[in-house]
Amino acid sequence: MPILPLALKSLLNRRFSALLTLLSIALSVTLLVGVERIRMEAYNSFTNTVSGTDLIIGARSGQVQLLLYSVFHIGTPTNNLSWESYQELAADRRVAWTIPISLGDSHQGYPVIGTNQDYFRHFRFGDKRQLELAKGRPFDGVHEAVLGAEVAAKLGYQMDDAIIVAHGAGKVSFTQHDNQPFKVVGILRRTGTPVDHTVHIPLEGIEAIHLGWIGGRPMPGRQITAEQALNKDLTPNNITAAFVGLESKLGVFHFQRKVNGYRQEPLTAILPGVALQELWRLIGMVEKALLTISGFVVVVGIVGLLTALLTGIDGRRREMAILRSVGARPYQIAALIIGEAGFLTLLGALLGMALLYILLLAGQPLAEAWLGLYLPVSAPTLMELALLGGVVLAGLLAGIIPAWRAYRNSLADGMSIRL
Repeated sequence: MPILPLALKSLLNRRFSALLTLLSIALSVTLLVGVERIRMEAYNSFTNTVSGTDLIIGARSGQVQLLLYSVFHIGTPTNNLSWESYQELAADRRVAWTIPISLGDSHQGYPVIGTNQDYFRHFRFGDKRQLELAKGRPFDGVHEAVLGAEVAAKLGYQMDDAIIVAHGAGKVSFTQHDNQPFKVVGILRRTGTPVDHTVHIPLEGIEAIHLGWIGGRPMPGRQITAEQALNKDLTPNNITAAFVGLESKLGVFHFQRKVNGYRQEPLTAILPGVALQELWRLIGMVEKALLTISGFVVVVGIVGLLTALLTGIDGRRREMAILRSVGARPYQIAALIIGEAGFLTLLGALLGMALLYILLLAGQPLAEAWLGLYLPVSAPTLMELALLGGVVLAGLLAGIIPAWRAYRNSLADGMSIRL
């Protein structure tokens, strides 16, 4: 007796309840695989926040702390790196390029980074992607600024607008460097990294706005205009950290030991990839919680399938009895029930994947614009296929219980009338 055609005809006969069960499984699969894809892309985006950089150098501290304030602009450094030490390390024959960064100021809550044009030449993110300008050019003058995409979008800035840098990294600052405004000369394309939330100005600009300051405060009567600042020596005394690229990857650990044992001042050199992995382990509980929740949603969908099959058994007693009367064996009746469960689950999984790809196509631009997260419309990964296989297997297992009940029903019991 062909089981699959019988299962299909039986489902068509109960199409309304079957469609509800199918929809429940499809939505569960969409959520489960969707969360897994977002989790993986969030992980890839996070671990590729900075790429192509061999070492990050800063004052002596833990590697996660150095990573947080140099890359994510969270927290404050324990100390600064002197300009003389930076130049000496940058002159090492093993060093191919360096990017100095100076932190500590902000603009309407967004961090301001002082750097130089090597930042636009050598900084990489994602799969070693270079920063690109959506508008304008990199800064050239002392009082010019390049904005991250999020800063420009949220604050509504356009080219040639003037911005005021505030002292301190908080959202509210009572000390503004309003005597030396900066002109917007460039806006970067969105990267999905902290670069989007950053204002970039020259190192000389950082020095210029702090002329006449002592102990983090402006001295009364010593306010300097932008024109006066251009006539001063704007060489930095110190910087916050430096990104370093080496000529050869083989020399990374040797150069790291040199920095960590630097005698002029206590310094730390970290491998950004290793530090990012450590930081992800600290915050990775969120992704596991999301995956667990979506797993429970799938369990609810499978329980719904089981409930529909169990409640349908009593209503199908006469159908089973007729099948038995025309020669169906008990194991064939059981196989019919399991086949229906497997068919519904498989069809629900395929429908769920189709729905996921529709959502990815529709939501990809929104996810990139709002979250800075790129969700590729690509073939299912091995992990996603494993999840789909697990769902189908769970559906088949769920069909065993009603199949066992159907198996035990006898022909006489099926033909009897229950009051």
